[in-house]
Amino acid sequence: MKRTPAAAAFVAILLGGTACRPGQSQATARADGAELARREASLAGALAQPDSGATRGTAIAKWVLGGYLSEISGLALTADGRLLAHGDELGRIFELDYRRGVVVKQFTLGAQLVRGDFEGITVANDVLFLLASNGKLYEFQEGSNGEQVEYTVHDTRLGHECEFEGVAFDPTLNALLLACKNVRTKGPLRDSLVIYRWKLPSGSGRPSRLTMPLARVIGSNGWTGLHPSDITIDPVSGNYVLVAAEEKALIEITRAGELVFARPLPASLVHTEGVAITADSILILSDEAGRRPAAISLYRWP
Repeated sequence: MKRTPAAAAFVAILLGGTACRPGQSQATARADGAELARREASLAGALAQPDSGATRGTAIAKWVLGGYLSEISGLALTADGRLLAHGDELGRIFELDYRRGVVVKQFTLGAQLVRGDFEGITVANDVLFLLASNGKLYEFQEGSNGEQVEYTVHDTRLGHECEFEGVAFDPTLNALLLACKNVRTKGPLRDSLVIYRWKLPSGSGRPSRLTMPLARVIGSNGWTGLHPSDITIDPVSGNYVLVAAEEKALIEITRAGELVFARPLPASLVHTEGVAITADSILILSDEAGRRPAAISLYRWP
């Protein structure tokens, strides 16, 4: 198939870089290197095209995932722009080259691989945090390929109030944003979008809470509820951006809790569990495996 610079790259993700892998011939390694260069050039060409809005919602690249990332649950960008991801049940972290569709490395939490219902990842002041659905935060340093890193667990003691699914770091507040998927308490919070702000260093002061009435967020979209599955921050505006897999929703709000927009995710996505936005305005969304293989898709932002 002939490809134009604006064409989306719908191809499987490769493991490793361009160097020869065990059992791989030099010819295969060269072919892999050429393919990776072509992918990067294709993405650069797509981004260079004028944004007329006619293709809004069309992926400019899509990388099919597999193996441990079939249940990819969270995405985060490092300060230098590298993409980290994790699965649902194991404390295993991956670095993905999102411009070329390559797994660069993976490392794990603990000498004995940690298990948990992990739902989000973020980077805060060069420290990484994994969030479990029960509100526990796993703090650790980024590891090298194959490394087993030490970690510390912080119990936010908010698990009785919310089932959490999504975490981000707000540097202006020096706080982690914990997105509540399901409110577990009675009262008005059940009809609200709820985001807790957990001050750093971990546990310093009582967490504050940002709430918005669901009716105001949902508007005319016709969703019967809203169950966020991840949260990130637009590096340009500083606004909070959330996805909700159940409602297939994409939402942007200000730090003050004002709605910017709430609209459906692109129809091609099935179960979106992760979101990240790059400094050069690429929206990255991760889809768990279901009727289709797991994948990360890249779109223009906003």
